[in-house]
Amino acid sequence: MAKVLTSVFIVCVAASAWAQEAGVMTVTDEADPEVAAATVEDTLFFEATEVSLDEFLWTKRPVVVFADTPADPRYVEQLELLRARPDALIARDVVVIIDADPSANSDVRRTLRPRGFQLTLIEKDGRVNLRKPLPWDVREITRAIDKWPLRQEEIRKGRAAE
Repeated sequence: MAKVLTSVFIVCVAASAWAQEAGVMTVTDEADPEVAAATVEDTLFFEATEVSLDEFLWTKRPVVVFADTPADPRYVEQLELLRARPDALIARDVVVIIDADPSANSDVRRTLRPRGFQLTLIEKDGRVNLRKPLPWDVREITRAIDKWPLRQEEIRKGRAAE
């Protein structure tokens, strides 16, 4: 029994060393929720002043959240809803662009011209598919996205590859 446990231990140590060299995330890496949360924040959420919609053309689906102030309760609620289920958004190639500063006059704000709080869903081809004056849950957002023609095509191709 001791030989078996020693062998298992050696295999685990070797696999862990390989994963670290290859840059593969291991279970122990995921154990730190702050690191995982920071990674999600960095890859999913962007300030409107730091990006343009053209950067995401044909690669991502921008979900843009506008408000006239970061203290707007609808804005705060929308960000909480989005941060609660990032995996569903990432699976659909979504990026969240936030803009709660009209005085910054971002390119995104000039392009979409919101009035107060607005949730805007944009397809990969750059078309605005939906504008909402109230916060939406991630479930509602993903259901809307899943009905879009480009997303339907992705789903069909994904099933064909399985």
